[in-house]
Amino acid sequence: MARIPVAQRRRDFIEAAVEVIAAHGIDGATTRRIAEQAKANVAMLHYCYDSKEDLFADVYTFVAGKYREVIEGSDPHTTLPDAARQILRGVMECYLDSPSFTAATFELVNWARRQHGDRGIAVYDQAFDTVRKALQEASADDPVTPEVIDEATYVLATLADGFGVNWLTYGDASVARAQMDLNCSVLDTWLATRLAATPAKA
Repeated sequence: MARIPVAQRRRDFIEAAVEVIAAHGIDGATTRRIAEQAKANVAMLHYCYDSKEDLFADVYTFVAGKYREVIEGSDPHTTLPDAARQILRGVMECYLDSPSFTAATFELVNWARRQHGDRGIAVYDQAFDTVRKALQEASADDPVTPEVIDEATYVLATLADGFGVNWLTYGDASVARAQMDLNCSVLDTWLATRLAATPAKA
């Protein structure tokens, strides 16, 4: 049997950890459960990772990378409202496509805030910074103030995460699809009102 490279094994353990955290929470995410989910033995997990903390650090990197992929996948050659809508819909689609990713993300952020303080903030900070950059690029031809960018980032994140919690609670995909459209219309309306009331940045 061909030997599986360590890098591939680590990816397997990261994906397995996401599933186990989603199903059992952080406290229930034992190395044995993660190894079983990855169809490996515990010894192999410990060969790839010195500790569960090291594995969770890679899971954080994975989560941050998923957000970055969605956000950076928006078209930079567009308007601020269009870019914001693309990002919001992209994050909600990501949540809808993988309830496990959604649940694990919220679990990890809450756990990290309890255990490590700033690490829980770091995932949000990275996502916020990437959103700000994408919105700034989209508004390059029609600049707005930094305050508007910050507010748009906050509103977008609030709508996306509110959607994620609702989706995890009720799990009705057809209702969630309708709520995605509703959230996008809320974002459109807020942005139109905010931009109309704000002078363009010099």
